[in-house]
Amino acid sequence: MSASGVNTKTLEEVRTFDQYNEPLIEFMANLPENEKVVLVGHSLGGLNLAFAMEKFPEKISLAIFVTAIMPDTQHQPSYMLEKDLTLQALLNRPGSTFVESLSKANKFTEDRYGSVPRVYIVCTEDILLSPSLQRFMIEQNEVKEVMEIPADHMAVFSKPKELSECILELAQKHA
Repeated sequence: MSASGVNTKTLEEVRTFDQYNEPLIEFMANLPENEKVVLVGHSLGGLNLAFAMEKFPEKISLAIFVTAIMPDTQHQPSYMLEKDLTLQALLNRPGSTFVESLSKANKFTEDRYGSVPRVYIVCTEDILLSPSLQRFMIEQNEVKEVMEIPADHMAVFSKPKELSECILELAQKHA
């Protein structure tokens, strides 16, 4: 994502969610027609997955949401962020207008976003995206499987082995 990892933009340069999402959308656009990927999204990254799913459903064999925002097709992409004050506070950091830009985005569609198989990994000790909020999002979507890890929001650090085992198992089973 822009202003993350190897991307050299600063947070102040990334004014909308579309700008934040550019590296993923570019990657997906350049993926050869006959290739498919398994995408994994964590936290806000669930919205990145959703936009990629809507735009490139034919290039994604599975979307794995890891204690992530998983939007539905009934509401604007900003719905979960507006619903949860903790998430909203996190995303209204200096330089970020993601809630504002997401509230103007089109709803996701059943025939594109909804056509990509998805699974969810619940982190049962997460205090940012509470397990009840995670389960609420799961109930609003068709999900092939749900797995749980006794981990906090950053399972990649607190339970890396368990997380990688879940991701591998889900990809082998559903991709």
